[in-house]
Amino acid sequence: MTNIAIVGAGMAGLVCAQQLTQAGYSVRVIDKSRGVGGRVATRRLSDTKADHGACYLKPKGELLQHLVKLLVQKGDLEVWTDTLHELEPNSSSIIPNSPSSLPYTAPEGMNVIAKFLAQGLEIHREQRVNSITLNSQNHWHLISDTNEEFTASSVVIAIPAPQAVMLLEPLAQLLDNSFWKKLRSVEFYPALTVMAGYADSLPQPEWKAITFKDNPVLGWIGLDSSKRKIARSHFVVHSSADFAERYFESELPQVGQQMLQTAASTLNLLWLNNPQWMQVHRWKYAFPKTPLEQSCLAAETPVPLVCCGDWCGGNLVESAMHSGIAAAEHINNKLEQRKLPGINFLDAL
Repeated sequence: MTNIAIVGAGMAGLVCAQQLTQAGYSVRVIDKSRGVGGRVATRRLSDTKADHGACYLKPKGELLQHLVKLLVQKGDLEVWTDTLHELEPNSSSIIPNSPSSLPYTAPEGMNVIAKFLAQGLEIHREQRVNSITLNSQNHWHLISDTNEEFTASSVVIAIPAPQAVMLLEPLAQLLDNSFWKKLRSVEFYPALTVMAGYADSLPQPEWKAITFKDNPVLGWIGLDSSKRKIARSHFVVHSSADFAERYFESELPQVGQQMLQTAASTLNLLWLNNPQWMQVHRWKYAFPKTPLEQSCLAAETPVPLVCCGDWCGGNLVESAMHSGIAAAEHINNKLEQRKLPGINFLDAL
């Protein structure tokens, strides 16, 4: 039997797993995807890579600053630019501004961050947990979509809250009303993301990234190829939340082309409308719309069950990491109260 099963290998799940593993617990991480990191994601395509989830890190708190420092020393992260840009609605003027904290990117792709945090962990990939029950011995019993079974004394659910609701629905009678009310209150914005490549002979813009303020179609565009040591020219474009909600189930090629057409006309870069290649990705749970004002969400169950993620306390990578630490602390307090490593877990990786 595993001491602790963690469902989800995003940033919160990985940080939680490292805290508990380094304290001596037996931990298994179970995730539906082939990779790790959740929305800290990188896709390989057309002889290059593109960050189609989190595009950069802007460390503010001690935890993320320490992680960034370690990854800079390893050569995995570097400062992308000292100037980010914005475009106000009904304006053609791209406004530069100096961010309060510099944006860091990964030349080999942002998923190197999650790979760093996954070191030494037992991770079961491509296993979607479909069922969680409490057996007669007061142990959690988990079954995946491939009928693999896991038994654990404690469970951490480190996935978006709406997915947690669906997974835990059969346990509704066991879970307290306060837990359910809070979990169900969390809603997410969707997003559509376009990755598009162009001929290297085309002129490159002077900007690296632009945030669109109150644009009905676009949320953000970045010259993703400027992060790479050697790369073909390509951009990543994120939609606005309103556009994603309206067209989330639409045909992806048409949606992607509409986003590129809008970017081309808005930025007066008409060639953006004619990529050599294009891929579009749906993010159903891109950003928490109504995050909880607490670092994790624990149920009043006979044995520990706690939820965590970026929807606890905020909607950023740093929030997810703090939520993972809080979930580990809750589990530890309910079990043997061993010494957790805290932020120092990073130094052991």
